[in-house]
Amino acid sequence: MTEEILDPLIISEQQFDRARQYIHHLQSGLVDFLKQPKRVHIIHFPIEMDDCSVRTIRCYRVIHNLVFGPGKGGMRYHPDVTEEEVISLAKLMTWKCALINIPFGGAKGGVRCDVKTLSQNELRRITRRFTSELLEVIGPYTDIPAPDMYTNEQTMAWIYDTYDVLNPGRNNRPVVTGKPIELGGSLGRKEATGLGCLYVTERFLSKQLIPEISEVAGARVAIQGFGNVGQVAAQEFCRQGAKIVALSDSSGCIFAESGLNLDEVLQFKKEHGCLVGVPDTMTLTNEELIELDCDILIPAAVSNQIHGGNAHKIKARLIVEAANNPTTPAADEILYNNGVYLIPDIIANAGGVAVSYFEWVQNHANEQWDLETVNVKLKRKMYECVDTVFKRWQRLVVGEEKCTDKITGEPLGCPDFRTVALMTAIERVANATLMRGIWP
Repeated sequence: MTEEILDPLIISEQQFDRARQYIHHLQSGLVDFLKQPKRVHIIHFPIEMDDCSVRTIRCYRVIHNLVFGPGKGGMRYHPDVTEEEVISLAKLMTWKCALINIPFGGAKGGVRCDVKTLSQNELRRITRRFTSELLEVIGPYTDIPAPDMYTNEQTMAWIYDTYDVLNPGRNNRPVVTGKPIELGGSLGRKEATGLGCLYVTERFLSKQLIPEISEVAGARVAIQGFGNVGQVAAQEFCRQGAKIVALSDSSGCIFAESGLNLDEVLQFKKEHGCLVGVPDTMTLTNEELIELDCDILIPAAVSNQIHGGNAHKIKARLIVEAANNPTTPAADEILYNNGVYLIPDIIANAGGVAVSYFEWVQNHANEQWDLETVNVKLKRKMYECVDTVFKRWQRLVVGEEKCTDKITGEPLGCPDFRTVALMTAIERVANATLMRGIWP
């Protein structure tokens, strides 16, 4: 068996190329443009640590595409972040924004640091210096950061304040989203990604592709990852009557056949800082959680968790990708052939960028929407996204939309939902590029 390549850029190319097979009349030169990032900023700067030592910090900000509007994408802080990872995530943001019809292009940022070993003061200094280095890059109409892995409302507050101090005399609140409510953040933004996962799952199940599971209520759910997204998803699915049977964090996985008591789990996590050890639960490995016999599996941790080596062991009927890139192309093929449905990341976790867009709109209008307004708008966005992809998938299934191999002319088989979602997003960006005209 050939070893699977897990390079994030190669995976994004494979996903793009798979979708491109089904797109008619996409010029090769335009393909090259859509695959390449518009700009890659690599920045190094020194930071004085609390012990008076000096450390050099390596950072990235990538803008992939600006056809629909300013760049939009999170800032992640992680010791293993790479240029290739940030580029692939910026591309993913382009397709995500296009698919849910918001006027942003794709961007992403990364800082190579381990937040678990840094003090609050060190994190603040790193964030402010990084922001000052990006002064000519980010802006309310050019590139708008947001929280991502190991960043949060406080990180965004520092970015906003630094930018505002260095650009006085204007409304700078729209420069960043995911801010604290007191600084112009949107109600519902923190919960948006996890809540969006619930909305897309509800809409997908209503299509009755899985006869045994037509609604969230009563479904057995396993969630890998218990950060902000995983916690919110667990709470929202539980409120709708789902049974959360397994959860995991960096300490390990817990399982209860009859369902976990989420209040007890959250209290234990708050007191002990981990999940393993919750009373009346079994401890599992990460692999065992992924391979559990459940109805819905929600990977909400890091990338490449479902791959060619374990995809054939998946027993879940539906996978909802709360994380970015948790499933590899090889796994996609295995899952599809085995009848396991998958709601891809560019649909499933798009709730975060949707409410970031709502925050940006509120900031420009100097308004604050109530939570009900935000969530009604979010539900509409997520439902419309699922409906768009599902209707196109149906046309491909029944042959209303015919696709043939560009070389052999042979009919292509019906693609999975990730490929259909990417087809739709890529076409939208390509068409907008041509409508704007190639300048000069």
